[in-house]
Amino acid sequence: MLKLLKKLKGTPQPFDKQTFNKEEIIKGEIPKHIAIIMDGNGRWAKKRALPRIAGHHEGMKVVRKITKQSNELGVEVLTLYAFSTENWKRPKTEVDYLMKLPEEFLNTYLPELIEENVQVRIMGDKSKLPKHTFNAVEKAIKETEHNNGLVLNFALNYGSRAEIITAVQNISKDVADGNIESKAIDEDVLSSYLMTRSLIDPDLLIRTSGEIRLSNFMLWQLAYTEFWFTEVLWPDFNEQCLLQAIYTYQQRGRRFGGI
Repeated sequence: MLKLLKKLKGTPQPFDKQTFNKEEIIKGEIPKHIAIIMDGNGRWAKKRALPRIAGHHEGMKVVRKITKQSNELGVEVLTLYAFSTENWKRPKTEVDYLMKLPEEFLNTYLPELIEENVQVRIMGDKSKLPKHTFNAVEKAIKETEHNNGLVLNFALNYGSRAEIITAVQNISKDVADGNIESKAIDEDVLSSYLMTRSLIDPDLLIRTSGEIRLSNFMLWQLAYTEFWFTEVLWPDFNEQCLLQAIYTYQQRGRRFGGI
């Protein structure tokens, strides 16, 4: 019975000891847009009697590896849930450190991202970011804006409910101003008011650390996304884990409500 439950799509998968070959995976359908909820940094650190920030720093290194491999596999968009609107509730010392990570990551790896033709984007409320974080983000966006390879999209100070509410408010204003008729509002119109308006919806969502929830992440955009949950903590997530997730995705039939 336990083995059967482990096979269910909504059950976190342990890392499969099977070796997944990148060349074989590439022969199948590669998700155009992969979204990842990077979870488990704190638990990874606790297991090693380290401060939580050590887990966050280790997780930053994983972002580089997974970005590089996603680009090599031909993934078009990689969206990473870096900091949610709810994460401000964490201890100030941890929040302050988390706000330094984008700056450290981008300052360290920006030349590599430029060389590999990666375009950096951010979705979220940038107005509440510390100045040093905002400046690092803006610099990366500007210096990679002409790249046309993988879009590395950081969800930073992002919350899906706030995103949808803002979209509804803006649509209401445009209706009141006569820029759009209420009867013309459909899924495409609402999507055009979201932060992901220029991106395709995710094909595959990955969440690490064994948690099975969306945590206010891309609620509208994930309507027909394939979910893959794993018990692996984010700092331990590696290239083989990503290949396993894509392999599992390739075994599924996506019918989008049809037969």
